[in-house]
Amino acid sequence: MWHTWGLFLFLYLLATILTLLRYPHAAINFERHPWAVFGIVLNLLAITNIPRALLQKRYAEAFLCSSLTIACMVFLFAMALYPNVLVASNHPERSWTILNAASSEKTLRIGLLIAGIGMPFVLAYTGIVYWTFRGKVKTEEAGY
Repeated sequence: MWHTWGLFLFLYLLATILTLLRYPHAAINFERHPWAVFGIVLNLLAITNIPRALLQKRYAEAFLCSSLTIACMVFLFAMALYPNVLVASNHPERSWTILNAASSEKTLRIGLLIAGIGMPFVLAYTGIVYWTFRGKVKTEEAGY
């Protein structure tokens, strides 16, 4: 555990330092939105809590902290890119932003209609499959 956590911590810090050196504008959104620093603090707390939880054999807490770490890293990445979704390296003015990536209202209404019609079928099928295969598996000579 210590080797993998130490390797993760080293790579995390290295990636953070290299990102801030190579792309100093990645921190601009944290200056514009000071509340986003909460994501950094939460990420650091989650990372440092993983080995403590593992040493205390609190595996569910360690799993939740590692999941929170992943969620915080996605949040921090999104904050660094905002308002871009995907940055064009050759022409930054052609980057894919939130505004030009958004669907039209008509498309969203059609998607809602399709999901509203299809979701009951998906839920019914899932329920039937779970009901059909409920219970424990019994070991027999002719099968497993």
